[in-house]
Amino acid sequence: MNDSIFKKVEKKTNINKDTILSLANKLKNNNFKDEKVLNEVISELSYMTGKEISEEKKEKIINAIKSDKVPSDIENKF
Repeated sequence: MNDSIFKKVEKKTNINKDTILSLANKLKNNNFKDEKVLNEVISELSYMTGKEISEEKKEKIINAIKSDKVPSDIENKF
């Protein structure tokens, strides 16, 4: 990812590049399939952004990630 994407994300969420990279580091070694790790990352993002997330929504996100249904054009979402 280039810096412009990080700047767009930071502007919308107030989460800086270092924090994003720290969260991404938790997902190293194919932890995208580890429900516990995904749950932790989603909870941390929810806390950092001040946006509450229901357990139902969290489960939908986890299931989408685990079944590789994350859009490939995620860069365009910001």
